[in-house]
Amino acid sequence: MDRTAGKELALAPLQDWGEETEDGAVYSVSLRRQLSQRLSPGAGPGGSQAPSPAADAFLHYRTSKVRALRAARLEQLVRELVSGDHEQDPGFVPAFLATHRAFVSTARVLGLLLPPPPPPLPPGIEIKKTEGGGLRVNKNLRAVVSVLGSWLRDHPQDFRDPPAHSDLGSVRTFLGWAAPAGPEAQEAEKLLGDFLEAERKQEEEQPEAWAGPPGATQTPRPDSPEGCSEEEGGLVREGPELLDFGVDEVAEQLTLLDAELFSRVRPCECLGSVWSQRDRPGATSAAPTVRATVTQFNMVIGCVLGSVLGEQGLAAPQRAQRLEKWIRVAQRCRELRNFSSLRAILSALQSNPIYRLKRSWGAVSRECLSTFRKLSQIFSDENNHLSSREILSQEEATEGSQEEDTLPGSLPPKLPPGLVPYLGTFLTDLVMLDTALPDMLEGDLINFEKRRKEWEILAHIQQLQKRCRSYCLSPRAPVLAALRTQRQLSEEQSYRVSRVIEPPAASCPSSPRIRRRISLTKRLSAKLSRERGSSPGGSPGDPSSPTSSLSPGSPPSSPRTRDPPPGSPPASPGSQGPSTKLTSQDKAPSVVQRALEKHNVAQPWARDYQLFQVLPGDRELLIPDNANVFYAMSPAIPGDFVLRRKERARLTTTVSST
Repeated sequence: MDRTAGKELALAPLQDWGEETEDGAVYSVSLRRQLSQRLSPGAGPGGSQAPSPAADAFLHYRTSKVRALRAARLEQLVRELVSGDHEQDPGFVPAFLATHRAFVSTARVLGLLLPPPPPPLPPGIEIKKTEGGGLRVNKNLRAVVSVLGSWLRDHPQDFRDPPAHSDLGSVRTFLGWAAPAGPEAQEAEKLLGDFLEAERKQEEEQPEAWAGPPGATQTPRPDSPEGCSEEEGGLVREGPELLDFGVDEVAEQLTLLDAELFSRVRPCECLGSVWSQRDRPGATSAAPTVRATVTQFNMVIGCVLGSVLGEQGLAAPQRAQRLEKWIRVAQRCRELRNFSSLRAILSALQSNPIYRLKRSWGAVSRECLSTFRKLSQIFSDENNHLSSREILSQEEATEGSQEEDTLPGSLPPKLPPGLVPYLGTFLTDLVMLDTALPDMLEGDLINFEKRRKEWEILAHIQQLQKRCRSYCLSPRAPVLAALRTQRQLSEEQSYRVSRVIEPPAASCPSSPRIRRRISLTKRLSAKLSRERGSSPGGSPGDPSSPTSSLSPGSPPSSPRTRDPPPGSPPASPGSQGPSTKLTSQDKAPSVVQRALEKHNVAQPWARDYQLFQVLPGDRELLIPDNANVFYAMSPAIPGDFVLRRKERARLTTTVSST
């Protein structure tokens, strides 16, 4: 008991105490302090004096022990669902249900969770339950039923396994004898009906095959001859183009599509262990709801590229009007708090094919350029995108606020009720978390502390999904049709068209000075340096040897000058060599191997090289051989990298050559 003269101690209500092990499971232990106010000596229970922290009063702190499961085997985790103290650890059940697919299947959990049905009794015989045993069995059954109720309500897609839906069948069988008249049994029956109805509708709609997201139904493939001739030679279209509609109409329809797709995202598909597998063979159907949002994001980028670059015969002032229109659409998306389309539009305008159009940018009004720069500051990658995170937190805290926004991109006095975030931020956080923390700990224990951290991010996504359903927007068929028919340009085609519109020049002094970032992937530039006498091919030590680059947004053979004039935009650091994209799955060995392949160096030499990031002040950051380059690199430093041969490899090479 701590005594003070009516003053509270400056202590945290929950303090970490350590860990303890029980039955092979690891628990984190915290101490929770609870304050109880005592009356002064003259204020008894029958007195008229009110409790007050007078000088002669004292404060009493009561400390209780709080345990949370940190690591355990699967059987212990499932047991904790039923027998755990959910008052002490209220986050365990939702964290397990949201993340279990990262380490175990739904069928396996149900096999451990559901007890077998009781054996049938002979006719005319009734079972007599002992008081203690009956209460214990009933308590366990009620706990299992409660867990299933939460599972069916919060994660119904976990039970979708057409055509038999065997997992849902197991749940229905259990609830049929354990709680036949409960709401959980009704929820299971309703869920099965929804699944069957969705499958029936899908079969009916199958003859009219859906050709993809808006923009893909009437657009030839970018790599087809028809697509090239359409996009580079111009296209005679029927009906209005997308930019023929008003700024509000376009922004609202983009927000309507983004909100619908984001509300359908299954949070478990955002887990790093799930999303990082999307490009592996046989994983084309993985994370379909997240893929849909990414496809929509890329479609918006394609619409901006196609509308700005699609007509080669436009004069610079006319093309500048299209740039200004998209900047105003982006500003309206900001006002609608649609950060997904806002990021997509800015990414397209910052891409090299549009960014390099100096004559077009020179005709853009100062007001629009100022708005563009302010909007671009929202997604600055400094301090792990701190600006966009702060703005998102502020938007979540201000629902219907009348205050003006002081951060980049001003808002109207009345805020809309909905909010659509940029999903890429959460995907990046979850992939980083999955890369940084191990799945298993010593003793073959599942690292559930990792799952708790993942659940914090998934819970944030779920909260935002509820917010995005608050929009009151109606679909506009003409605008949606224009979105579907808007011509699409790939990055390579858009750059080729851009060079036709404005041939390569010495510099782009009129382009806005902003930091360019593209889409959901990072890119970096890399320079290959070879030490004298250690290269297996080429001219060792020759400064004129070619360099390999992984460049942010600069297509192959993009122009670069050694001394750009004052006022020119920042040049792409690696644009003088071939370009390669770096994704969130690239480890150091694969990056080294690709860089060596560009210089026709034999693949066996890849293990003899190390990757270094060049830092200011002639310093270098070594990227470990087993590291994910995407996250190991410093994001605040321009992406200049150097390959150096390992000392051991250099000695080995020298000995073998003699």
